[in-house]
Amino acid sequence: MMFDCADFCYIEEIDGPSKDYCDESNTQYPCKPNKGYYGRGPIQLSWNPNYGRAGESIGFDGLNSPETVANDPVISFKTALWYWMNSVRPVIGEGFGATIRAINGALECDGGNPATVQKRVEYFTEYCNQLGIAPGDNLTC
Repeated sequence: MMFDCADFCYIEEIDGPSKDYCDESNTQYPCKPNKGYYGRGPIQLSWNPNYGRAGESIGFDGLNSPETVANDPVISFKTALWYWMNSVRPVIGEGFGATIRAINGALECDGGNPATVQKRVEYFTEYCNQLGIAPGDNLTC
């Protein structure tokens, strides 16, 4: 199976600006007017609490300037590493399915989008095959 840029090349979520990733119940990291907290960067950081926490941790104004994640390559990769270390790395031993849940949660897991989950599992399995490693158990979320 061949892979092209379409698999991992988006700086911003496709149709992201049309989606509302504002958790209005979160008072610690409130949404700012006319700002979108849709997916940006290599791991597609989304939601206002994540932008707020990432900004505090790595030193940018995530709530007032979420577009920085798409416009500044250093911040972009810092947010990806920040998210990975804080949300994905802790569950990596639980299998690939746990990483899907950590990144996309209810948007894909628990019946949210089974076709997308299956496609992720197919890609992951193919990458593992190309590297000559076993994909492990618990591939779905």
